[in-house]
Amino acid sequence: MSDLYERTLARLRDAAIFAADKPDESPESTARALWLAAAGTPRAVTRTAGALPELPEAQARSLDALLARRVAGEPLAYLIGRQEFMGHEFLTAPGALIPRRETELLGRATADLARACADRQGSVRILDLCTGSGNLAVALALEEPRSFVWASDLEASAVALAAQNVALHGLGERVTLLQGDLFGALDQSSPSPLPFDLVVCNPPYIPTHNAKSMPVEVGGFEPHAAFDGGDFGLSILFRLVAEAPRHLTPDGWLCFELGAGQGRLIEKRLAGQGSFGEIRSVMDHVGTVRALLARTIGVT
Repeated sequence: MSDLYERTLARLRDAAIFAADKPDESPESTARALWLAAAGTPRAVTRTAGALPELPEAQARSLDALLARRVAGEPLAYLIGRQEFMGHEFLTAPGALIPRRETELLGRATADLARACADRQGSVRILDLCTGSGNLAVALALEEPRSFVWASDLEASAVALAAQNVALHGLGERVTLLQGDLFGALDQSSPSPLPFDLVVCNPPYIPTHNAKSMPVEVGGFEPHAAFDGGDFGLSILFRLVAEAPRHLTPDGWLCFELGAGQGRLIEKRLAGQGSFGEIRSVMDHVGTVRALLARTIGVT
């Protein structure tokens, strides 16, 4: 391996901080991802295997600049403009939260429900709220070809990025993008797509006092509105529980991510709401509830 690569790797090992919520990023994988980005062939950090090209002088300078930004705390996914999610590559940009591995727990559980619904009735209608880069909406559409997905976000920058990812994966005929505040975004859709078989959401759920002290890689670069969930991190979660039933079919599912330690409280909220019957917990590898799936009570 070249001296330039070894110097890059050494600096990452000595000076960069690697977050626990991005397990695919290591000094080695980051060095390869930055190298490919400098070469003009960016790939997600999970897709950097193989021989690296030689870098001429101008590209070597680009690598040094990227390296300096990464060491300063700028997220790798923003520097290279790519991130993998549920086995698919997505475009990333500072206007939307970077897709996380833990959200794949929600994505795969929702994909299973979508598949079962499509098996029963031939198709499935999904609403993805707080879509961000569109990673959940696009991944669900790819996982279940019989799905039709509507996806919304409050931020115009996120909707624009989601549109790029919809186009990247050729899903313009099955994924519709809207801008607005949670279910209010549906007001601009005519005819109305209601009701939905599935509502899925990766909402902001970090308490404001914690959001203010997030590591620089998150708090200094990712959009605060995408992770700041209010005083106790529960404002959007409570709204989902209250508002989702009237947008779902009987026996429809509300599926959402939540923070560590929030599971028991939100389960009680769901049970007390009166519109949900079955409630399923999705746990991570250490047994922490990281997503909830709640089924509306069907017609009897």
